[in-house]
Amino acid sequence: MIALLSALLQGCALPSLEGRSESHALKRAETADTALGRALMPQAQARPGLSGILPLADARDAFAARVLLVRAAERTLDVQYYIWREDITGNLLLDALSEAAERGVRVRLLLDDNGVSMDAKLLALDRHPAIEVRLFNPFSVRRPKALGYLTHFSRANRRMHNKALIADGQAAIMGGRNVGDEYFGATDGVLFADLDVLATGAVLPELSADFDRYWASASAYPIDRIVAPEGTAPAPVPHAEDDPRAARYLQALRESRFVADLLAGGHLPQWARVDMVSDDPRKGLGLAEKEDLLTHQLQQVLARPPVASLDLVSPYFVPTAAGVDVFSRLAARGVRVRILTNALEATDVSAVHSGYARYRKDLLRAGVELHEMRRGAQPQGGGAGVFGSSGSSLHAKTFAIDGQRVFVGSMNFDPRSAHLNTELGFIIDSPVLAQAVTQAFDRDIPASAYEVKLDEGGGLVWTERRDGQTLRHKREPGSTLVRSVWIGLLSVLPIEWLL
Repeated sequence: MIALLSALLQGCALPSLEGRSESHALKRAETADTALGRALMPQAQARPGLSGILPLADARDAFAARVLLVRAAERTLDVQYYIWREDITGNLLLDALSEAAERGVRVRLLLDDNGVSMDAKLLALDRHPAIEVRLFNPFSVRRPKALGYLTHFSRANRRMHNKALIADGQAAIMGGRNVGDEYFGATDGVLFADLDVLATGAVLPELSADFDRYWASASAYPIDRIVAPEGTAPAPVPHAEDDPRAARYLQALRESRFVADLLAGGHLPQWARVDMVSDDPRKGLGLAEKEDLLTHQLQQVLARPPVASLDLVSPYFVPTAAGVDVFSRLAARGVRVRILTNALEATDVSAVHSGYARYRKDLLRAGVELHEMRRGAQPQGGGAGVFGSSGSSLHAKTFAIDGQRVFVGSMNFDPRSAHLNTELGFIIDSPVLAQAVTQAFDRDIPASAYEVKLDEGGGLVWTERRDGQTLRHKREPGSTLVRSVWIGLLSVLPIEWLL
């Protein structure tokens, strides 16, 4: 048994990174003559130190904006994601990257290996001379990958959760969305209500430098050192547009006015000071220093605590005892603290819900207002709110402070984001964007979420506003006896640090 285990561990060892190619992001001055550079650099130069930020709340607009940037790129595309599905939108975006490479654009694609399952397709892309694919914290055993959690749990449990797409060093999309149909409104199943921002200006060099350090990190492995080719001939990369479902989705995108309005200047960005916060990629190996973690950077940037309001949105919300203490002290000072997370019926991770549920009563007793997004909720009036027009599950990660500053990024408010996964985000000094989050709590969220309160006896009550009526639920919506027992069991297990 010992000999077999030893052989298994040796077989799961990762290859050497010696001789790995080196590359760097181009400086903005080097891409000033590109289409994006000619369109965006004069605006940025007229506003030194500021960044242009355009929120992307609508799911299809968010995908259209990505395709637009990829098609507009002339020199480089740096792309970094946690999950990339092999579905309609995933294949369409891979097609767009392949077409960009055919135009001579250098494409660097960095994916977390836990979130992809299309080895042959990625290996085929990597064979293009203009495309290089790397996997973050890869699994040496490809089938089943889960074996890596048994042999190298400490490393395999740390994932790259960052999401960014940078075109010519001039424009980027950063936020909460992964690449998959459920994030871009291309499925009749689960649809995540999410939030990205399209950015240009002063923050771009910092974002490009951050991509460089992940690309060159000790966790980023060239895919051809991890994935063995199947057969002698390169696997062909199928064209996504051959799928009739993709054709229908593309037609819906063509009917959208977003891209046309964006190119015509109809979607003008907000220009604001932006601070980028990002984990040191060494966090993926458990080697990052405290001062190099995103949570520490947030404390430095947000040195002055909220004085009037804190509106926080996190789909996976596990405050821990320390977080409850922070929120309680804010509420005791008169700060209005409002939190939106997924209801049990809307969450896709029951274990995380168990980590949240155990703290609900403590938060409510302290004066914190709790809202839980209903499954398949529609914003008031059916319009597009700050988190999109609809969604069966919340996925946006944002918070607004005093209606003046807003965070948008990949980080959930949970121990996993704080201590295990690497994360990326922007803190934006924009009253317009911050107040949009605040207004969502005032207007949209009451119509699409349960408000959780304590009744006279100290029990939980879920209040729902629907069709002009107010409904009160004394039993948690979406719960069953089996599910309640399961969540109750999870809530007492010592697994909070994993959530």
